[in-house]
Amino acid sequence: MFRTALRNVLAHKARLLMTVLAVMLGVAFVAGTLVFTSTLSSAFQKSSEKGFAQVDVALRPDESAHEGPGDAARLSQELLEKAERLPGTGGALGEVSGFAALADKDGKLVGQGWSTRGGNYYAGADGGGTDFRYPVKEGRAPEREGEVMLDARTAERTGYKVGDTVRTSVNGPVRQEKVVGVFTTDDGGVAAGGTLVLFDTRTAQSLFTKPGEYEQIILTADKGTSQAQLLKQVRENLPKEVEATTGKTLADEQARMIDSEMSNMRTFLLVFAGISLFVGVFIIANTFTMLVAQRTKELALMRAVGASRRQVTRSVLLEAGVVGTIAAVVGLVTGIGIAAGLRSLMNAFDLTVPDGPLLVGANAVVASLVVGIGVTMLAAWLPARRAAKIPPVAAMSSVHATPTTRSLVVRNTIGSVLFAAGAALVLLATGMDFKAAQLPMALGAGVLVIGVFVLTPLLSRPLIAAAGPLLRAFGVSGRLARQNAVRNPRRTAATASALMIGLTLITGLTVVAGSSQQAINKMAADAIKADYTVSMANYSDLSPEVEKTLRDLPEVTAISPLRRADAEVDGTTHWISGVSGKDINKLVDVAFDSGSFADLAAGGVIVDRTTAEANDWKRGSTLTFTFEDGKSEKLTVGGVFKGNEMVQGLLMDTAVLDPHTQRPADSQLMVKLKDGVSEAGKSEVAKALGDNPAILIQSKQDVSDSIAKDFTIMLNMLYALLAMAVVVAVLGVVNTLAMSVFERSQEIGMLRAIGLDRTGIKRMVRLESIVIAVFGGVMGVALGLFFGWAVGELLGGAFGTYSLVIPWDRIALFLALSALVGVLAALCPA
Repeated sequence: MFRTALRNVLAHKARLLMTVLAVMLGVAFVAGTLVFTSTLSSAFQKSSEKGFAQVDVALRPDESAHEGPGDAARLSQELLEKAERLPGTGGALGEVSGFAALADKDGKLVGQGWSTRGGNYYAGADGGGTDFRYPVKEGRAPEREGEVMLDARTAERTGYKVGDTVRTSVNGPVRQEKVVGVFTTDDGGVAAGGTLVLFDTRTAQSLFTKPGEYEQIILTADKGTSQAQLLKQVRENLPKEVEATTGKTLADEQARMIDSEMSNMRTFLLVFAGISLFVGVFIIANTFTMLVAQRTKELALMRAVGASRRQVTRSVLLEAGVVGTIAAVVGLVTGIGIAAGLRSLMNAFDLTVPDGPLLVGANAVVASLVVGIGVTMLAAWLPARRAAKIPPVAAMSSVHATPTTRSLVVRNTIGSVLFAAGAALVLLATGMDFKAAQLPMALGAGVLVIGVFVLTPLLSRPLIAAAGPLLRAFGVSGRLARQNAVRNPRRTAATASALMIGLTLITGLTVVAGSSQQAINKMAADAIKADYTVSMANYSDLSPEVEKTLRDLPEVTAISPLRRADAEVDGTTHWISGVSGKDINKLVDVAFDSGSFADLAAGGVIVDRTTAEANDWKRGSTLTFTFEDGKSEKLTVGGVFKGNEMVQGLLMDTAVLDPHTQRPADSQLMVKLKDGVSEAGKSEVAKALGDNPAILIQSKQDVSDSIAKDFTIMLNMLYALLAMAVVVAVLGVVNTLAMSVFERSQEIGMLRAIGLDRTGIKRMVRLESIVIAVFGGVMGVALGLFFGWAVGELLGGAFGTYSLVIPWDRIALFLALSALVGVLAALCPA
């Protein structure tokens, strides 16, 4: 039986080619994902290990010991000097860091916003020490304000040299700095395409913490002292509010964090690989079903000469196993190539990956073989069972008995139950809380898709019949195409369902993305009356100096920050938004249940409806605020309003909040200009801020365009990932048609004999392919619209402005592409 299985694979290699390709693509997706994420994870982990190689013990403020509003206490210079004097300490460094944008020679922001950082070069208390983290490659270390060092990678790609003047920005105002040195580093952020700008310690403290304070102190052990021994010394001699950790622990924490991030990416990509493989299952099942049908006499004769049912089943499964093994091996090799290509692509887009070898782990090899062989044999199991049931007497007939009407009735009954159960679960989830609804929604969607697949033979007849009037225009070829499409409803169902799954996901994503974009645009339009919002490019905090600069412009008629701080209110910590009491009413639009913005200017507070109801506050309530400076103040609730994504929680005038805040910082500014939105007005604002590339100045239209761009990028990425499933579906249509043509050789020959020419035969096959493809497209679009609506019902609870948007133009495009898929898939078979 094993020899027979191998012979059959070789005999039908052309017909199995599409099956091998479909499985190979899915396996390549899986293998490529595993190799790529393993390579990235290993490279970043090794880079971070290098960064911690000279760190024996790190001291940080203990966040768990911090209570009340404000940031946790920083580490002092006195603590650093005390740690440096401990027995076993070889050296000590104080560290501060934060966001620091760097402009290139063209005035554009260098690197990605999240990885453009600044820090300090620690030269010791006497200024004569050496910072072992950042060895100087050229020039010298910064010694005073106005001097910086750049990392070697950034200096190389920007062309900056020692002696050049660069423009930086930490929290808004532009700074002119002189490059006095270039340093090398194993910092993971720099290795990944970020930038690192080093200031002298005093300047860095004024920018990121406070004079004399550090975020972290790094200790190195003296010769003969282990990390554990130094850690014990530190814990015995330093304050309890200081947390001490070994360098190895920090490296392990970083490794776990990197692995977690890669795990999320890995899971995301494997979901799409799973979709491709799921679509491939239909092709495999179709292929082996048709092969079994074509070999009815052969299999019956094997039964007649003594082969048992189990042996016949095993023979078909062995064929599938051989096909799966070939596909898995080729897919693994292709996946390794994809991973290498993705890594090169990242480097080409300036997303540098730390140096390291391409890591082909055992997990990638095992997963490729298990997935390739397992999926193929699982999909071939039902055809194998059908092959085993062929009775020996069938050898006397040319064709085995077709499936009975009773089997279709059973199938339709099961499909109806699954369809109803899946739809009920989805509808139930739409009325639940977003978090609680995720599992029933996903489960219901899966059951519903399976139910539709099971019912597809039943649905194919009326839907394909609806295309009859259009097909009649093509004469005999059109009528034959319609009859061929419904002749074997199971085969048509499996072929169309492969395409249906891809279009279901594409349509659903398009509906949700379009509706969400409109909801966010409407929310911004309804909430903001300001002409422009000003924020940092990476949405970090703005300095209050930016507000002072813009307030002095003659074009500005109203301006208000959104200044974030926290405070204890009647014993519970709440976020506070500081705003300009006299201007805020000109800049935002909210509906008040009671009171107005005028109460802010009078020194009171206003609160959104949700927060007020949760705390049983109302207009006139007196609240006791304990601020981060430890001082308390009683304030009266002057109004209750309906909050939105822009303005919510507790609001008070900055004149009340600022005296209690050590480092005031704004999340953004809202600005209204004399002449409204105009390029000239925007240019004046930008010019006043030094044409700073780290600052975003956006009108409502700019915000809308930015959101649209983000959604378009996201959708295009998802379309690209789902394209694999569509490609596999096209292979399925090609395979089914090709085998169907081979199966109907005598019939097609008879049609030629009675007068249907070659053009008519080609037209018949093409029309059959188009009908099947459009049938799958219609079902996919219908399901996608339903799922898009269901997800929208969930999102409607989070976004009050959410409403369903059906992109009819894209849906028409999807259906047109389905027809094009049918035309392309029929080229070779026709």
